[in-house]
Amino acid sequence: MRYDEAANFLLDLRRYRPKPGTDSTADLLSALGDPHEGTRYVQVAGSNGKGSTARLVESTLREAGLDVGLYTSPHFDDVRERVTVNGRRMSKLALTEFVDAIRPRVNERAADGDAPTFFEVVTAMALWEFGRQDVDVAVLEVGIGGRYDATSVVDPEASAVTSVTLEHTGVLGDTVEEIARDKAHVAPADNPLVTATTGSALEAVREQAGDVVAVGEEGVGVDVVVRYEGRTNHTEAAVSLAGADWSVDARIPLLGAYQARNAGVAAVLARQVADVDPDTVARGFRKAYWPGRFEVMGADPVVALDGAHNTGACEALADTVAEFDYDRLLYVFGAMHDKDHRGMAAALPTPDHAWVCEPDTDRAEDADVLATVFAEAGAGETTVKRSVESAVDAALDEANEDDLVLVTGSLFTVAEARTRWTRTNLPKQVRDLAEARETLEGAHVTPPGVWRMRAKGVHRVVKTRVQKRQAQYLKEEMLSLGAECSLSGLNEQPRGTFDAVLMGTLAQFKRLCEKLDGQPYGLSVFASELREDLGIQTSPETHGYPWEDGTAVMGILNVTPDSFHDGGEYERVEDAVARAEEMVAAGVDVIDVGGESTRPGADPVSLETELDRVLPVVERLADLDVLVSVDTRKAEVGRRALEAGADILNDVTGLEDPEMRFVAAEYDAPLVVMHSINAPVEPGEDVHYDDVVEDVVGELAERVLLAEKAGLPREKIIVDPGVGFGKSATESFEILDRTDEFHALGCPVLVGHSQKSMFGAVDRYPDEGGYATTAATALATDRGADIVRVHDVEENVAAVRVAEEMRDGDDRA
Repeated sequence: MRYDEAANFLLDLRRYRPKPGTDSTADLLSALGDPHEGTRYVQVAGSNGKGSTARLVESTLREAGLDVGLYTSPHFDDVRERVTVNGRRMSKLALTEFVDAIRPRVNERAADGDAPTFFEVVTAMALWEFGRQDVDVAVLEVGIGGRYDATSVVDPEASAVTSVTLEHTGVLGDTVEEIARDKAHVAPADNPLVTATTGSALEAVREQAGDVVAVGEEGVGVDVVVRYEGRTNHTEAAVSLAGADWSVDARIPLLGAYQARNAGVAAVLARQVADVDPDTVARGFRKAYWPGRFEVMGADPVVALDGAHNTGACEALADTVAEFDYDRLLYVFGAMHDKDHRGMAAALPTPDHAWVCEPDTDRAEDADVLATVFAEAGAGETTVKRSVESAVDAALDEANEDDLVLVTGSLFTVAEARTRWTRTNLPKQVRDLAEARETLEGAHVTPPGVWRMRAKGVHRVVKTRVQKRQAQYLKEEMLSLGAECSLSGLNEQPRGTFDAVLMGTLAQFKRLCEKLDGQPYGLSVFASELREDLGIQTSPETHGYPWEDGTAVMGILNVTPDSFHDGGEYERVEDAVARAEEMVAAGVDVIDVGGESTRPGADPVSLETELDRVLPVVERLADLDVLVSVDTRKAEVGRRALEAGADILNDVTGLEDPEMRFVAAEYDAPLVVMHSINAPVEPGEDVHYDDVVEDVVGELAERVLLAEKAGLPREKIIVDPGVGFGKSATESFEILDRTDEFHALGCPVLVGHSQKSMFGAVDRYPDEGGYATTAATALATDRGADIVRVHDVEENVAAVRVAEEMRDGDDRA
């Protein structure tokens, strides 16, 4: 079975109406051999805040060293987002294997008139995945209610009800009290139920669950007191929590007073499951990034995305907006047709200008209806846009640096808006029919489409992800130009984006961009992105960095006793400085000073030890005519090194320390963000990739966005695909061969291949003489690397120069 067939099978189950009860999910799991048994579970129910709470719990338990699964809904772009293990979403291979295993049982039940629903099957898939991955704990976000939700097929070790509002009254009851009692059925057998409900809802929860831990602002009956201390910067807020014998002060990347209550609930749940100390909770909380929940995409102007989709959520959103000072409030608003639009508009602050729009789903409310709602609510001006991307583009065009732009009304709206910052258009090197076939199959084009199009793909090819209505328009325009466009066979996707492969000459792409300018549905925005990705009529801003004019060479200077290649050679400051001077004489562009080894099995070093190793060397190198980088996982080392004269931060963990991105932004320093599953590398680490390059691009995209949201422009965010870090030799060579595809992220690309074990695949490890490394440097340069990071400088500088001459000589002539 192909992935598109498997995903379509799942998504097609949406035709069956939701129904209460856990019997159906239990039946599916029984057919799979009950893979969920033996796993520990945390169950999070509630009307609002359950997704954020689940994410806070998951992040904290991972910080405690546990392997953690997370099941949430809905998804933004891809159904696999709902199921993650240690932050990585479920693979396409795993989803296909699950559908292969469960389809006979689903079809059998459908033939009996008792077909399981989409949510039931996807819940079974999550529990199956957590079982096969042997996670320590799985955190489950409840779908609807609690008593009859599919997730209640498990017996939770800890559980919560975050909040209760009137919702799904046809299923859960007509009053807040009835709904609260239904949700409280998630109470575990051996731990108190944790809740942030208040008033009559709290009374109903106590009545149903019995033993309860109440979380909230200080008051009678509150067991855990939470305080929201306000924003610490444009993306984070401070919270303080206090229980009977514990307290936590933390910063969270989730703004709004209600998030303090969610944090309090999450802290209690984590303490019930694992022996987490306050420092672990604080570190876990700060890493709990959660897309679309007052997610601040940048400042000047402040642009925030929030998926508030009912009146209660809009009331909480209004309180968060009040924390900001702004000149004008600008909305991009799109909602589903079954929501209380007037109630939502009344709950939100009155905007100066609202762009109302329609997400690409049949459930979207007509923008003209929303325009009437906001006009009657007193909006200064209301403009109708039929697509989210066009509305966002218009709002940002009008916004001044002191304005606040808020995208809200639905997670569907937020998901489409977010593509402005996350979409990657991958330029593909298609050199023959085999590579054309692989590209098309990788986009899940059906076999007949692959056969028909493969010969037309041997020229300029771009793989992208677009919405359905964008895809059809692109296909028509490409065909009108004599070019080609193949679309994914994943046709049951109800929302989000799916793959498209555009194939044409550079001239045809230029003409396409011209025709897309001014078109609806966000296509003019797509045209701007495509111009930049293909280098069509663009003049990128430059800063005088050596990698802007060609491939720069970064020389490695390990001032450690235990690094895998040269540990101990340059421990003494004088030896390190002498080595740096040799590299400068050999033509190096950047010297990367590292004070902690990331080799497999390496022991971490203390902050003080790393500072003692790095700072004296950085201070001495500051006078050399070369850029100095510091290779560190610790933000404080980065800060001190920049103050000592370093120019660049190199973080092999991909921003595992949340402060690192803010340090880089504060000093306006280029920041290397590397893809790594673990650093130091864990021996014997086995990581599955469906397509190593596209998977790494996707995972790096979110890390790049974190740095960008902190205030660092993309041209100063350098991506490193992490050759050898959680990748096999074959996968590392694949990354090397397809280096240019990483430019889809809009960032310079660094390749760090020096002396790596990947060369064992060609019988050249250890790489005595550095011959394999030098050969790979030439290839990386030819494939578009902006920076190569190497131990031996002279021969690698020569390799770069030869490769550049081969690649660019004709142009210079």
